[in-house]
Formats: sequence, C-alpha cells, structure tokens
Amino acid sequence: MTTTRTIAIANQKGGVGKTTSAINLAAALAERGQKTLLVDLDPQGNASTGLGLEVSARKYTTYDFLFSEINPSEIIITTQHENLSVIPATTDLSSADIELMSRARRSFLLHDALRHPHVKDAKYDYILVDCPPSLNLLTINAMVAAQSVLVPLQAEFFALEGLSQLMLTVRELRETANAGLRIEGILLTMFDRRNNLAQQVEADARANLGDLVLRTMIPRNVRLSEAPSYALPVLSYDSTSKGAIAYRNLATELLVKHSKLQPEGAAQ
Repeated sequence: MTTTRTIAIANQKGGVGKTTSAINLAAALAERGQKTLLVDLDPQGNASTGLGLEVSARKYTTYDFLFSEINPSEIIITTQHENLSVIPATTDLSSADIELMSRARRSFLLHDALRHPHVKDAKYDYILVDCPPSLNLLTINAMVAAQSVLVPLQAEFFALEGLSQLMLTVRELRETANAGLRIEGILLTMFDRRNNLAQQVEADARANLGDLVLRTMIPRNVRLSEAPSYALPVLSYDSTSKGAIAYRNLATELLVKHSKLQPEGAAQ
C-alpha cells in the first residue's frame, strides 16, 4: 500500500532557493523510484518552467485544480522525467488569493483537491508543493494539505529572523486546521563553506533549532543557477555537479527519515 507524503516547500522570503529545491528534490525522489507529483502553487510558475513546460503547454493549471470541476487527469502533466508529474502554474494564479477570500473552506481547497479519486488512485509516493514567497492563503492551503513543511533557509545574515513568523503560522495551523502538521526540516541553501558568515549561520541554526536543521546543505553552485535556463533539473543538466549530488543526498536523507530506505543507504 502506497502512503503518500505531502510536503509544502515554503519560506515567505524570496530568493532562498525554494523553487530550486522543489524542482530538484522532486527530480531526486523520482530518480530514486518514488512516484512524485510537484504542485506549482507559485503564480510565477517557475517550477513549471524549470521542468521544461512551456506556458503554451499549460492548458489547465493549479488555478483550475483549485477552483474548477475539471478532472485532475486533464490537469496533471507527465514530464519527460520518469516518475515525475506536475500540476503547472501560470500568472492566472495571481488572483487566487482574492477568490479564496470568498470561499467557505478557503484554507482547504488544495487539501480537498488532492483527495480527488484520480489523485488518490495514482498512488503517489510524494506530493511536493512549491509555495509562493509569502504567507498568503495559497501557502496556508499548502500547509493545511501537507503533513510537513520543508523550509529552505539561505545561509546569510538575518536568515533566522524571518523564520519566527513561519513557525508561528505552523503552530497556529496545528491548533486550528491540521493537527498533524510539523516541520519536515530546515534546509540550508546557497551554502559556501569558505565563507565565515555562512558557517556562523549554520552554527546558529543548529544551536537554536537542533535536529530540525537537516544534515544535507545545498551549496552555492553555478550549475544549479544555470539549469533553469535550460528548463532542466540540475540532476539532468549536470548529473555530477555538487548541486546534483546535494539534492540526491537530501532525497536520501528524507527517504531514510520516512523509513522508505535503510539508514545504510544514507549519504554521509
């Protein structure tokens, strides 16, 4: 029996590697044989673009998934990468927050949509949700629908300050809408071991947040930056790059954590 794990990838601060992490973690899980669905919930649609989907190919989008009666079979797109599908986004999603305000179950639309028989019958191992860079109603929808929240955190000055509001939101949702919600982990991104400040951010994060900080850290890597312009995950663009290796390690760390892989397979 397939147990689907739904993870919201969220940080209200932009430019922290959120979408990069969504694309490449999804690709790395798919590479490990995990049937994965990436839900692009960011109106910028960068996760969709990064997986090779032209805007013209996005006939139906996350907007339709949330607000229409269209069968998800017409919305979900199978990508060129084995085991990896996507619900794409376009700027149509920009108006979603306003429309959600008038809905009775405005925080539960994604939760309900992901329980459509077609989605359940697909038996995904993982559903990853790339959230917009803000704590708006779309992000709340993702957190209500998810079992956990993965938080990319750029290794820079003031990095930890923005976390408090996100953690508070998670705590409030646990009390009101999703009792099982937890923090999947804090993922340090754009990490440069040669940089004393980055090392200090890591030390502070681990001192303050303990085991919530994942062992895997995503390095600053030129190949990671280049891959989106070729509409490819870094695992396909340059399989041996430090960025690709890091996201494979992240996938392995999560698979071990979720008891889908024996610890012996974990990267050191």
